[in-house]
Amino acid sequence: MRVLLAEDDDLLGDGLKTGLKQEGYTVDWVKDGQSAENALLDNEFDLVVLDLGLPKKAGLEVLKQLRNSGKHIPVLILTARDSVQDRVTGLDSGADDYLVKPFDLEELCARLRVLQRRTAGRSAPVIIHGGISLDPAAHKVLLNGDAINLSMREFVLLQHLMENIGRVIPRARLEEKLYGWDAEVESNSLEVFIHHLRKKLGADFIRTVRGVGYMIE
Repeated sequence: MRVLLAEDDDLLGDGLKTGLKQEGYTVDWVKDGQSAENALLDNEFDLVVLDLGLPKKAGLEVLKQLRNSGKHIPVLILTARDSVQDRVTGLDSGADDYLVKPFDLEELCARLRVLQRRTAGRSAPVIIHGGISLDPAAHKVLLNGDAINLSMREFVLLQHLMENIGRVIPRARLEEKLYGWDAEVESNSLEVFIHHLRKKLGADFIRTVRGVGYMIE
């Protein structure tokens, strides 16, 4: 999943980016509200982690602009403002969740997984299809009950395809899931990951739609 992290504190932002990447998220980090707004205009994200006290443009203004533009990207507010009124204002401005600093990374990731489930239209924490079971929290995949060893990017790719069963996902969209702004993308890397998944899960599990992308039927 691709996350936009808007946080002006260098130490916290660096720690969050590192921690979220270890959990399998592709993270793009900006340090002010104007950069966050520009990033949301020019890119497709699955989740936004938004600090309220951003320079140049306040987090609430970024949030309101995002919602006024008609985009429904899940937004989790991350802030030191802990009054009831602050939480009410954030949620009523269009946020999907609100986490007060200091916080535990494990809780943040759990909340992000909830937002992912809501966006995908499912309530169960484990995704099951065609003998394959994928647990995002535990980073485990089972094939007919047997554990399958996947790399982090293979896991992320499989999760996105399984959350969109029956829909063709364009190649460019899948690459956005796997790589952020600061990562180099080799021309055939996506095909390599698809090839590895087919070897591990079955040659027919992922279908190629030529000239468009990939899907699980």
